[in-house]
Amino acid sequence: MPRISRRATLAGLALCLTATMAACSSGPGSDTGKAGSSGPVEIEYWAWGDAQPVVDKFNATHQDIKVKFVKQADLTTTATGLRNAVAAGSGVPCLAQNFGDVPALLAEGLLADVTDYVKPAESQFAPAALPGAQVQGKYYGIPTGSGPTFMMINRAVYDKYGVPVPKTWDDVITAGKTLKPHGVQVMNLAGEDPSTLVNLVIQAGGSWYSVDGDAWKVDFLSPKSVAAANILQQLVDNNLVANQTYQDRPALIAYFDQGKMVSLPTSTWQLTNYELNFKKSVGNWEPVDLPQYADAAKFATPAHGGALLVPKGCAHLEEASEVGIWMTTTKDAVDASFDKATGSYAWPGALPDPSPWIDSSVPLKLFGNHRSEAKSVILKASHSGVDNWLVGPNYTGVFKELQDQWAQAVTKKITFQQLLENMQKFTVDDLKAKGINVAS
Repeated sequence: MPRISRRATLAGLALCLTATMAACSSGPGSDTGKAGSSGPVEIEYWAWGDAQPVVDKFNATHQDIKVKFVKQADLTTTATGLRNAVAAGSGVPCLAQNFGDVPALLAEGLLADVTDYVKPAESQFAPAALPGAQVQGKYYGIPTGSGPTFMMINRAVYDKYGVPVPKTWDDVITAGKTLKPHGVQVMNLAGEDPSTLVNLVIQAGGSWYSVDGDAWKVDFLSPKSVAAANILQQLVDNNLVANQTYQDRPALIAYFDQGKMVSLPTSTWQLTNYELNFKKSVGNWEPVDLPQYADAAKFATPAHGGALLVPKGCAHLEEASEVGIWMTTTKDAVDASFDKATGSYAWPGALPDPSPWIDSSVPLKLFGNHRSEAKSVILKASHSGVDNWLVGPNYTGVFKELQDQWAQAVTKKITFQQLLENMQKFTVDDLKAKGINVAS
């Protein structure tokens, strides 16, 4: 989900929306080619995660390209360092761990066009992983995809009150009404986090931004967004949800553990943390399919992905792309990411078939007797991912405003319909104030 704030260079983005894409990126023409008499090409890779085992595996299996891993302190350090290097035109790495959405980073002039090298490899990726690395059909990084989205429910509490497993969002509302008299909330909507609204819009196949020629089109009031708002409005109006903040993580986990909130949209990366910290309810949870819209034509889960970044100024775009594609699509790379502490692998979100690594991503005790159901639920979620989401040039400010509007909506100060109307006006006015073309 696009939750990371980044300041866009708007003049650069305006150029990006015209045919002159080179104004925002270094293209294939800057590539100096593969290893020659001087030896293998060196690709520098910046990341704050522990990528050394993966880099070591690549270097052990390749001769013409070698990767130098430069560990970063954290996301912020990586972002600041890359911006400074690109601005200076020196010391630029050829790969960097993602710290924002590709359209916004391209608008800053930080990314290189690697379309010529990634496009021939598209078949190696899950289709839903591709859009996260693109702007207007061109690639500015290597697709990494996203984790699968499914739901886990406290089945012990559901069974205690005779509530069936929800299949649709309408079922979630019905379940909430049944659980409410027992002092149980069906879901949690943190007051500072509008990601549930964003995910519902993505699940419906929607986006608030699109490109129309050389202008941006803004549509917070599409039928898909309104449908998402209607679901949330019913949950809030009927007092079916909690508003526990994510800012106090220990308190949040303890609340989930009490059996007072019983449905959690989640992904594989969160499961180990739940198992380690749930003391009362471990073993009571069950992985289930993410609820769907009642009128959905096909099963879908939100899968807004990202990219392994290829920065502007990289002198070896072809080799950087080759390394990135290997890192995101090969069994060797995924296997090398094994974490002995957690017993799991980095989630292979870019791959069409992540099934070989699913079992290791599921903790042994969290789901109790329902653990065997996890693989089919996770695989279905992975194969059903959709991503039409496009981040606009002013999304940093828009997201901050969305947080404010969301906080008012979940506390009944405004309706979710009013939230959409307010965001439509705010976003259009903000784009125009920044001198960016907006389609009528």
